[in-house]
Amino acid sequence: MAYLSLKDINKIYPNGFHAVHNFNLEIEQGEFIVFVGPSGCGKSTTLRMIAGLEDISKGEFYIDGNYANEMRPRERGVAMVFQSYALYPHLSVYDNLAFGLSLQGVDEDVIEEKVLATAKILGLSDYLDRKPRALSGGQRQRVAVGRAIIRKVGVFLMDEPLSNLDAKQRVTMRSEITDIHRKVGSTTIYVTHDQTEAMTMADRIVVMKDGYIQQIGTPFELYFKPVNLFVAGFIGEPPMNFINAKVSGGCVEIGGAKHDLGHVIGEDIKAYEGKNIVFGFRPEAITLDKQDGAFEFSANVELTELLGDNTNVYVDMNGDKVILKVDPHRTPKMDTDITFSVPYKSVYLFDAETEEVINKY
Repeated sequence: MAYLSLKDINKIYPNGFHAVHNFNLEIEQGEFIVFVGPSGCGKSTTLRMIAGLEDISKGEFYIDGNYANEMRPRERGVAMVFQSYALYPHLSVYDNLAFGLSLQGVDEDVIEEKVLATAKILGLSDYLDRKPRALSGGQRQRVAVGRAIIRKVGVFLMDEPLSNLDAKQRVTMRSEITDIHRKVGSTTIYVTHDQTEAMTMADRIVVMKDGYIQQIGTPFELYFKPVNLFVAGFIGEPPMNFINAKVSGGCVEIGGAKHDLGHVIGEDIKAYEGKNIVFGFRPEAITLDKQDGAFEFSANVELTELLGDNTNVYVDMNGDKVILKVDPHRTPKMDTDITFSVPYKSVYLFDAETEEVINKY
């Protein structure tokens, strides 16, 4: 296991493009950290700087307290798993797992012991004689992970490792990688654009946008305590609903109707008098019943999607498009008018100008 420290890390390419801005992160030994964000946000670039595959333009990087900016990749004690499996097609699973150890001149008996132990952890013991072409996508990815963990390094770096798998395989491999991490215990940094992967696998998540860190926190913190509009909209499926609103007379004005906000953020609302804000709530926070301690809204049902355990209901609120997640047994009919409630405690308010959250629970 290894402890990593990134202090004001920047990546600026020769053409002037600033890919990563002032990245700061302390990673504890044995943590599972996930970098998440849309394509081009700088997450893979940051991972490659940690691996030594990209130079650090500015800032300081430490591994176990040792300055690592100038270390070569093989000196850093890291192993990387890429999006492509990068297996040798002419070699068996056994030989693919053993290849790196063979290059290091490790004794054959030691190699066999390590390969068999790694194969057992990964559930590959019955496939050691097979070539990669005879394996499923999930099995190939397990071999790729095995080539990394067999080296017993302190840090595993994974760059979109599940993106080539189908939906069912991705669900299976998510749990398998998490289980492998628990067994091996190495510090792991995992890059993905899939917020579901981030939420289900990480000890802590780093949300990035346009090369900047937006928020660092546990899955619980990012889901329930987002610091800005981007994080609130990126984390969660379906995403949080946002409605443009205005503060008027101590109330939030939505579609001409005023709703008292004093019980939501108290005196803080006075600072936003006359200003535009964004009213947010998650699709699963609503109910189709009237209840105390909640806002009530009317809407017209435009589309429903039955997903088995719930139904996504797409509605129109006087021009605002909103998604509601409801019990499938209570799915409303399309083109009907409904009333739904949003509990006060489930409301998020954001400054329309800065996009930062106003009310923090």
